[in-house]
Amino acid sequence: MNKALKLACERLIAETDPDGSWRGQLSASAVSTAVAAFALAHLRPEADAKVKLACRWLTANINDDNGWGDTPDSPSNLTATLLTKAALTIQQNSATIDNVQLRSDQWLTERIGGISAEYITAGVLQTYGKDRTFSAPILTMCAMAGMLGSEPGCWKRVPRLPFEIAALPRGMFRLMNLSVVSYAIPALIAVGLVRFRKTTNRWCNFIHNRLIIPIALRRLKRMAPESGGFLEAAPLTGFVAMCLGEAGLTASPVVQKALDFLQTSIRKDGSWPIDTDLSTWLTSLGSRALVDADVLSNEKRHALAEIIRSRQTKKIHPFTGAKPGGWGWTDFSGSVPDGDDTAAALIALAQLEPGIVTDEVIAGLKWLLKLMNRDGGMPTFCRGWGLLPFDRSCPDISAYAFKAFLLWHNHVPLKLTAKLNTAMQRLFNFLNKSRDADKAWTPLWFGDQGAAEQTSRVYGTSVVLENLAGYSGIDELTAPALDWLVKARNDDGGWGGEPGSPSIFETTAKAIGALSLYPQTRELAIEAAEALGSRIIKDDGIIKSSPIGLYFASLWYDERLYPLLFAIPALVRTSSIATKNK
Repeated sequence: MNKALKLACERLIAETDPDGSWRGQLSASAVSTAVAAFALAHLRPEADAKVKLACRWLTANINDDNGWGDTPDSPSNLTATLLTKAALTIQQNSATIDNVQLRSDQWLTERIGGISAEYITAGVLQTYGKDRTFSAPILTMCAMAGMLGSEPGCWKRVPRLPFEIAALPRGMFRLMNLSVVSYAIPALIAVGLVRFRKTTNRWCNFIHNRLIIPIALRRLKRMAPESGGFLEAAPLTGFVAMCLGEAGLTASPVVQKALDFLQTSIRKDGSWPIDTDLSTWLTSLGSRALVDADVLSNEKRHALAEIIRSRQTKKIHPFTGAKPGGWGWTDFSGSVPDGDDTAAALIALAQLEPGIVTDEVIAGLKWLLKLMNRDGGMPTFCRGWGLLPFDRSCPDISAYAFKAFLLWHNHVPLKLTAKLNTAMQRLFNFLNKSRDADKAWTPLWFGDQGAAEQTSRVYGTSVVLENLAGYSGIDELTAPALDWLVKARNDDGGWGGEPGSPSIFETTAKAIGALSLYPQTRELAIEAAEALGSRIIKDDGIIKSSPIGLYFASLWYDERLYPLLFAIPALVRTSSIATKNK
């Protein structure tokens, strides 16, 4: 194991940027590529060469079953297939594309019954239910591509989004029971506006045209990041650009900056990733991994801590209205502070420079405390926004927040210590209540494509166990979860996301890392780590990543550095135990 650990650390260090942080590489995304290419084709003719390159990538990455998945290694799904089919309508008179379109028609017919407007509309609405975050933009793009019939009738198939609420004070959003999640307000404005203009006589809506629409557009302009990329994500950015363009607003600075973002973020092979990168998240995880491995000098530790501190938001965020103190997933301007990345940054700072309380630490802890929901758990972006997935409390973010509070509560002023202790008890109670019948936890941001429900309770349970370790008096919570995790192991010695699903390197590493922290499962962890280490040596430390991450409404992605980031802590813990046992 020591040889594997040394190799893994060397590979991870070799992936650092010149400043010592990590950028990683997210997988190519069919959804991103389709939406970005479609927007550019409609609004920026000079990008024609890049659009053609994107179409070649899309045609080359159709699955054997005639559909498209979120990544080249993902099973076909309705979202990716419909959006790709829509995107390929921009390339006419191509025998290759005509053949691919016929193949996709077969997949859609098998999946939703046909390719008529009725089947497409029903299939999308059934897939997403009450959450219109994705259903409305998907159907908008289908309408623009001519897949929902002729105008104006096709636009009546697009769910109406109440873009008018963008004219209200932000504080009222959470009271509106919106059908989109908090981060999708730009899509709500853009999609809602184009549908309104396509289905309404604009001269009959004096108040909308003179008051509501200008206010909504001003809010959208304030939310637009310097990079032009909303959330640094090609799908959201592309949807906003194409909708505003279709509504007659192509000259808007928001549209032009969005198109600039899309045009500059295309990769050499013609694809777009789901997001620019996860640099801050990866840097927090990388720092923790190498601190665990004890391979960082004091100078390197301080430098990484400075990088993380420098990426904290210092003013009210224009996108969500979040107050200063949180961290987003990257240092690019389209990123938004969230609970997951803020907790991870605080944990990394505690391990890089133990006990050194800075203004950033205090602000970060207070920011997390204010994010906590009434049920005692942590949501992703906004406290108490609603019942849609990314605004609900979830076990994985709650577990990271618990760990962050645990590491800092003895070092901060007493008044804050008391608040952290109260918060830890509330988080503990939430984690207790959020277990399922098997005493396991389902994460929000990770899953398993090979599992029946595409969930990854192995990952979620491992995250909770890992972050609760070392806290006294929790055996009643952890013992049954450990039993479940042990029983979830596959016959090949690894773990998938669910019992019986094929083993995944990253999920196996997370399970080993969690089991190694508890006396009753350490021996099993050591045994499983031997195989993990052998795989690392066999592959020379370059492990192919798997699509285990979830983004937006349920878009799969993989991150090149996840295998190393998850394996190093597992190997550190098990190798130290094995050494002590000798």
